[in-house]
Amino acid sequence: MSRRVVRQSKFRHVFGQAAKADQAYEDIRVSKVTWDSSFCAVNPKFLAIIVEAGGGGAFIVLPLAKTGRVDKNFPLVTGHTAPVLDIDWCPHNDNVIASASDDTTVMVWQIPDYTPMRNITEPIITLEGHSKRVGILSWHPTARNVLLSAGGDNVIIIWNVGTGEVLLSLDDMHPDVIHSVCWNSNGSLLATTCKDKTLRIIDPRKGQVVANNFEEPVALQEMDTSNGVLLPFYDPDSSIVYLCGKGDSSIRYFEITDEPPFVHYLNTFSSKEPQRGMGFMPKRGLDVSKCEIARFYKLHERKCEPIIMTVPRKSDLFQDDLYPDTPGPEPALEADEWLAGQDAEPVLISLRDGYVPPKHRELRVTKRNILDARPPSGPRRSQSASDAPLSQHTLETLLEEIKALRERVQAQEQRITALENMLCELVDGTD
Repeated sequence: MSRRVVRQSKFRHVFGQAAKADQAYEDIRVSKVTWDSSFCAVNPKFLAIIVEAGGGGAFIVLPLAKTGRVDKNFPLVTGHTAPVLDIDWCPHNDNVIASASDDTTVMVWQIPDYTPMRNITEPIITLEGHSKRVGILSWHPTARNVLLSAGGDNVIIIWNVGTGEVLLSLDDMHPDVIHSVCWNSNGSLLATTCKDKTLRIIDPRKGQVVANNFEEPVALQEMDTSNGVLLPFYDPDSSIVYLCGKGDSSIRYFEITDEPPFVHYLNTFSSKEPQRGMGFMPKRGLDVSKCEIARFYKLHERKCEPIIMTVPRKSDLFQDDLYPDTPGPEPALEADEWLAGQDAEPVLISLRDGYVPPKHRELRVTKRNILDARPPSGPRRSQSASDAPLSQHTLETLLEEIKALRERVQAQEQRITALENMLCELVDGTD
């Protein structure tokens, strides 16, 4: 009598479980925009969700611990003049998030550790360069302040958020709408999918497609799913890929190995209600004491529900085999180093003692001095008396005045922040 050989894997019994009702986030008007992004972004400090908002686009940012019913007057992040289509937390600063909108702009926001008293309306910087709506955002995994955006103009722009400059513009790679973009682990290459049904591997700094022949798959997995968009989430620490169908009510997960058949089905987490979107917690935000290897934030019509993936273990000790060192919040490169051709793997941290997010770190934007820019090439018009060049002394005087004004503005911002903190303490004290 033949015996069926069972493949050995520590992830064979991974199971999903919805958090208790009091751990959900209730009364959130999740956006009804028909767009293919996940509508949700999460990190060890905050949960951000794109919401319905009158008069433009908005998203809500909740401290992770603020579960339960959300006050209808809870402050939003508003500033876009059309719906927000995608949001993404900076991997190197848990207080910084980028948003992309139908209004063709990308905005980068600083989120305070305290709950603000009013809507956040002023981004740190607005990035303008797309001619149509911007629907895809992705921060570089290892270089500081490098952000990718892709728009309905079929263009990918890579920005230095620290200066507001365009580092690279890939405008002749895709003949049709870009559906998704993903960096590899060290940020040297991009993978993109496009409406032309072609998967491209791109070297962004060379501006070249370096791989494009994917006609013969190494593995083919038939999916028993609806026609909704699949949102894939990959965990390189465990080599597990999770597939969440938008409009579906399931999370299917598979282990990826180096040997045939490469893709191994593990299990399916199913619930009654379909998901409108899904957030995926970075590894450093998980509870290692409970052998938690993944956590999702499932969007319903009016709430967000955490779903926890666990490996059953009896021991209370730290499980080294489940938690190899994982990418931490420190960047490995500066933006100009990456642009110059350097590559670096993520800076890893141990989760043995758990992870405590660092306190609020401010993102400073230093715009390049426009006086340093070269004059435009081409014929110059004749110079009139009113066009006489400014003297060196006049330029230096102007620059000094600008510097003094900037310092005054920064001082006022610090004073406003201090007053808001005092007000928050007073409000908390009277509760």
